[in-house]
Amino acid sequence: MPPPVDDDWSDSDDEVLSEVETSVLLGVPDGCVDVDTDVLDAAVSRIGGFPAFLPSREPSFSSSQCKICSSPMELLVQIWCPFEDSPMDRALYMWGCPRIGCQGKDGSVRAWRGLRYNEKYAVKLKQKLARKREKEKAKADALAADAEKKKNAMKSNPFSMSAASTPNPFGLGAHVFGESSPALTPASVNVPQAEHDDDDEGDDSDAESDSGSSEKSLLIAMASTTIAESPWKAAPSYPPLYLSTASEYLPPQPKAKLPPGVQVIDPSDDDGKSGKDISWAVEPYENSLDMDYVFERFTKRVGYEGEQCVRYELNGTPLPFQSDKVFDTLFPAPATAPLPVTKPDFKVVHAQKRTFDSSAVPPCPVCKSKRVFECQLMPNLINVLRSKDADKAIRLTDEERRKAVERALKGNNANEKRGMEWGTCMVFSCEKDCCLNDAGGGAKDSWREEFVYIQWDV
Repeated sequence: MPPPVDDDWSDSDDEVLSEVETSVLLGVPDGCVDVDTDVLDAAVSRIGGFPAFLPSREPSFSSSQCKICSSPMELLVQIWCPFEDSPMDRALYMWGCPRIGCQGKDGSVRAWRGLRYNEKYAVKLKQKLARKREKEKAKADALAADAEKKKNAMKSNPFSMSAASTPNPFGLGAHVFGESSPALTPASVNVPQAEHDDDDEGDDSDAESDSGSSEKSLLIAMASTTIAESPWKAAPSYPPLYLSTASEYLPPQPKAKLPPGVQVIDPSDDDGKSGKDISWAVEPYENSLDMDYVFERFTKRVGYEGEQCVRYELNGTPLPFQSDKVFDTLFPAPATAPLPVTKPDFKVVHAQKRTFDSSAVPPCPVCKSKRVFECQLMPNLINVLRSKDADKAIRLTDEERRKAVERALKGNNANEKRGMEWGTCMVFSCEKDCCLNDAGGGAKDSWREEFVYIQWDV
């Protein structure tokens, strides 16, 4: 009997399962949106409903059209997700076509990125960064002065064992924080960017101005997102739900227990004393049991929080739904050296883990930067939307119900039958979060389509 083998692919979180909390944010439904101002506020993440746009100019209605049937699609989710230390307000919008005839085809789920320059927050951010640099410089100067004092004291001591001072671990000083670019990390989803402050001393004096800036930004957002008197008002929609976030927690992974007498030997531990390789080439369980371990891993991971509708991890690793072409594209099989076939040279080949590789994702068509994984839609979202759609159908008037019956009796039109059939939809967005106009110059706002990989539930 061959020894157990590990899964043949890995993601970033599996290496730190013992830490319980992962870097993934989970989006879960949190009740109906029943406040009118929230409907118009782009800073309120939602499931279903109408979009609240950030750009000053309303995006073209064609943004929501299915690329298969050209019909307008319902909004699936809108996520407020500004980048940390960025002056841009930012939101993601995802539409999906529920028509049966469009399932299994690319273009039936689309994602867009909306940006708007927040002038008030840009000024505040500049001041915050200036204060941070001043504090780091003062800290570095103090450490340098202290080190110099100790050095002089040791020189004046004839009994000192060494005149050389211990290297200062903080010697880099301001260089650690000075010119280096901030890491690309997501701000907490559904948190207005005006609230992204550190706890620096001296920020208390800005509290009142922060509040005023936030309120004014909210008013501007609501003023610019009104969809009255536009085609968006007549777009199909699901009843809106709040989308709240929670951290993902996983239990520690138990250590594998081997049957008595079974050993797992790593060829790298062979000291060569036996004069020959002591391992065998074994077939992975994935092939012998005809089981999709990717899907099994997906269901196990999602099972820890079954309510999740969205997984968000900017520049992270997606959770693949199953073994298919998308999985092979994003988690390519590693190249393996050919095995010798002569009997004396049989070898054990430890299964190499597949690792996430985003190089196959098309780059941003505007700035040509690479795209990185940002979020993915989860199967429970379909259940939530289906449930709310059914509730909406119950509230139809007699006239609306009669028209629906007439449409159903016209024939087996695939476009009249509804039901989304994807397992997950992975969204990849511009790494630089570019905000450029069509000519390539800087812009105050932007509306750009991002790339979506769809894994279908077939």
